[in-house]
Amino acid sequence: MRSLSFATIPVLMVAALVVSRAPSRGESPAEPAGSAHATKAESPIACDRLALTPEQRKRHFDELGPAVRERITGVRELADGFELEFSSDRATFELVAEWLAGERTCCPFLDIDLRSRREGGPLRLALTGREGVKEFLQAEGAGWIKK
Repeated sequence: MRSLSFATIPVLMVAALVVSRAPSRGESPAEPAGSAHATKAESPIACDRLALTPEQRKRHFDELGPAVRERITGVRELADGFELEFSSDRATFELVAEWLAGERTCCPFLDIDLRSRREGGPLRLALTGREGVKEFLQAEGAGWIKK
């Protein structure tokens, strides 16, 4: 049997510590010491326009936003947000998809679901999220959700 050098003992001790702290199958990972929650901090419920470049901001807010808004064919209130309905033509789908790419950047707190129904059915966009998101949408997106 080969003997271990003093230099490898600390490495083995760290490896043993890591393995001993790893969760067993079916268990969730341990929370860090001194932490009440091991979850990632959530972003504030506010639009971060500076997350977009000046060119992206102009495209997102001045061009795409108004174009998407005028294509809304219906609005449905949800418990935690709103669902917008659009026709399912290709141009509308591409416009909404491009707008969503920017929206994910400036409003990372939103849960965004885009669904295309079969057989040419409507395109539906749900904007939802944690507590406070629906109120944000009502205040900041009032022109989008008017029925």
